[in-house]
Amino acid sequence: MLKRAALIAAKDLRLAVGGGQGPVQAVLLGLILIFLFSLSKPLGGTISAQAAGAIFWLASAFCLVLVFNDLFSIEEAEGARFGILSSPAQTHSVWIGKGAAGFCLLVVSQLVFFPAVVAFLGQSVNGPSWLFFVSLFGGDIGLCVLGALLGALSQGQTARESLLSVIVFPLLLPVLLAGITLFAAAFSGEGVDAAMDWVGLIFAFDALFAGAGLFLFPFVYGAED
Repeated sequence: MLKRAALIAAKDLRLAVGGGQGPVQAVLLGLILIFLFSLSKPLGGTISAQAAGAIFWLASAFCLVLVFNDLFSIEEAEGARFGILSSPAQTHSVWIGKGAAGFCLLVVSQLVFFPAVVAFLGQSVNGPSWLFFVSLFGGDIGLCVLGALLGALSQGQTARESLLSVIVFPLLLPVLLAGITLFAAAFSGEGVDAAMDWVGLIFAFDALFAGAGLFLFPFVYGAED
């Protein structure tokens, strides 16, 4: 299953980078959001660390939606999804492969977002660097396991599944809240001890969402139009 997932991820990354439209739009949207929020910065002042973390994760969340819509539209446009469903590959390998490809594209986008946060919002990592990377990794895992499920819901589904996507999307909020809190501690260097509770919490959310994705994805991806 993991071998097939790796093949799907490699194929999606090759097509996404080759086309370029989806990833480029996601990066540009994130940069525009960061720049627009930077206009609220007081003249000669700085934005708080928590606000900067919120802006970073908001840009990442919008980037996530565009990335996974693009990844799933690759098969949906030509009806290749039904070919994948009729192949020997397990449906779970599609979810893992799409999630891995989306994770890679999201991380690449965030490599652009973070310098923009430093430049436009006047932030830097004043706390432990490991806390920054752990919170980034945990937040991205949570976003991508749900993003892979939401991407499947948005492609060629009926109104019932579209309504379900509206219900599932707020599940991103716990991961975003944890990421914002941890980033605030990493940026400011304050409240690191209190933020430690969020480290375990964000990975608990990741495990919960991964279990939900594994259970629900075969029903969502295999649903008829």
